[in-house]
Amino acid sequence: MLSYILKRVLLMIPTLIGVLTVTFVVIQFVPGGPVEQALTKGRAGAGDGGYRARGDSDAKQIEALKKLYGFDKPAHVRYVEMLGNFARFDLGTSFSQNKPVAQLIREKLPVSISLGLWTFLVSYLISVPLGIAKAVREGSVFDFATTMAVLVGYAIPGFVLGVFLIVLFAGGTFWDLFPLRGLVSENWATLSWPARIADYFWHLALPLTCLVIGSFATMTFLTKNTFIEEMRKQYVLVARAKGLSQRRVLWKHIFRNALIPIVTGFPAAFIAAFFTGALLIETLFSLDGLGLLGYEAILRRDYPVVMGSLFLFTLIGLVVKLVSDVVYTLVDPRVQFGAVGR
Repeated sequence: MLSYILKRVLLMIPTLIGVLTVTFVVIQFVPGGPVEQALTKGRAGAGDGGYRARGDSDAKQIEALKKLYGFDKPAHVRYVEMLGNFARFDLGTSFSQNKPVAQLIREKLPVSISLGLWTFLVSYLISVPLGIAKAVREGSVFDFATTMAVLVGYAIPGFVLGVFLIVLFAGGTFWDLFPLRGLVSENWATLSWPARIADYFWHLALPLTCLVIGSFATMTFLTKNTFIEEMRKQYVLVARAKGLSQRRVLWKHIFRNALIPIVTGFPAAFIAAFFTGALLIETLFSLDGLGLLGYEAILRRDYPVVMGSLFLFTLIGLVVKLVSDVVYTLVDPRVQFGAVGR
């Protein structure tokens, strides 16, 4: 196990470098960089992929901007410096906001954590029991009706559902029952703790509904199919032949084995819920989270935010994938990664 973990950790390094290299190369060919965007607010224009100055003052301004953003250095030098900074976990400073990228990510995390955590919890609390119920009642009217409902919810884009909910419940045309902006009210700090909790979930209701509706379909069908597969195995038939009740066979024998692929997916799903970023939902409900941060960074050509976020999230994804594999061996000791390749 230790040798397998060490190999995986070592493989993370070229994978991470590869992702950063491809993105860095693509960025070099994207028009309208930060220098060009800064010049559009002044007197200079851009042309033919370079910078066109109208006079000495504009030429000096261009050179100053290049030096400010680090573009006075060759691309390979900037690339090596970027890797060196990331090796020290220095994510750089935002061009547009003049703040450390790590600080910007920390500022946006509360919104993403709120959306991600509750989406994860609610989705699993719905999908796992629903998948078990569908497996036990396979082929029944309940199974068919819930399948249609889940598929319809999965087919509706979250943004479209959000617009519908706003029109219906947020003062769009019909009822004004839910707020449209932010996660809490302006007077949240003056409220009592019960009132704060109620206010928080009051603001979270509509965006959470949009995210949950389309997110639990995959887990529901995974749970159902996994339970059905286990129910058809030989050890279940033997347990039933011994006279064990259906309930005992389900919860004592099938449940433990069927949950292995679901439990091992917890770490990845849990972290992904935080860092995926629901851009359209955040924009629609005026929630300033990581999704909106990344989108605005791309529009503004804020490369430190783009590359810093990419580095951090890719690293987290690789680590979580390793943790998921380790959890799999803990849940199912029959899996021995150390035996791979022998």
